[in-house]
Amino acid sequence: MKVTAGEFERFYDPSAGEAEPWYINDHCLIRGEGKWHLFGITHQEPHKPLEEIHCAHAVGSSLADRCWKKMPYPITADPTYGEAHFWAPHVLAHDGLYYMFWCAGSLTGHDTYRIHAATSPDLETWTRIAENPIIIDGYDARDPMVMRIGSKWVLYYTANAAPTGGNHIVACVESDDLIHWSNKRTVFTDPTTGTYGGPTESPFVVQKDGKYYLFIGPRGDYFADYNKTEVFESDNPFSFSVENLVGCIPAHAAEVVADEDGQLYITRAGWGEGGVYLAPLYFNP
Repeated sequence: MKVTAGEFERFYDPSAGEAEPWYINDHCLIRGEGKWHLFGITHQEPHKPLEEIHCAHAVGSSLADRCWKKMPYPITADPTYGEAHFWAPHVLAHDGLYYMFWCAGSLTGHDTYRIHAATSPDLETWTRIAENPIIIDGYDARDPMVMRIGSKWVLYYTANAAPTGGNHIVACVESDDLIHWSNKRTVFTDPTTGTYGGPTESPFVVQKDGKYYLFIGPRGDYFADYNKTEVFESDNPFSFSVENLVGCIPAHAAEVVADEDGQLYITRAGWGEGGVYLAPLYFNP
């Protein structure tokens, strides 16, 4: 395979110092304020996704650090904002501010899932934007990931061909300001159909050597293939095909991150996984 990973090593255990085991699921990593920050879904074991309402936060000195410090929850789902839970945060920096995007669920049904955003000057204190929700879609539209493509910001997320079900897809919208989003399009359509978990979860797009790579999963039986992220290659960041498979990595909710030297890593986490893990990521000739 063209895209492969090295050995995974755990760098953060959310159960440390707790009386009961905890997990981290979909998450993100960002460097800021002289240290690395982890944000993610969290809950006590066993998994109860519809009860996941807190944003996990931990800090470490480097990606090699094995003594990350658990921090207070920076955001908790609030029904007064139309939020049912807190899922899959993604954080980026732009023009002196940090932006967080996450799935806030829905108080009315799976076909009206909301993606919300907040800003922070320091990765510690977060303020929801007044324009929330920035996206409403289904079935369970979630797992946002944002990157700059040309003159636009592009937000990828997992959903279904129709808000009530259908083919599992990866959709995207675009923005000039990270606040107002429009021009929805489908960038990947999986042949499988259904609702809830599917093979297009946790979309993450990477640009490398003139190509674009879409990381999604898990394909197959959801729990038997839980730690399975597939990678698809394309010349076009708005068009990926299931035929162009170039990698299969043993990871759930995988994120790609570069350290200070530009070395790429891939993460894994999830229910019953005991924390968050990191492995070097390779793009082979």
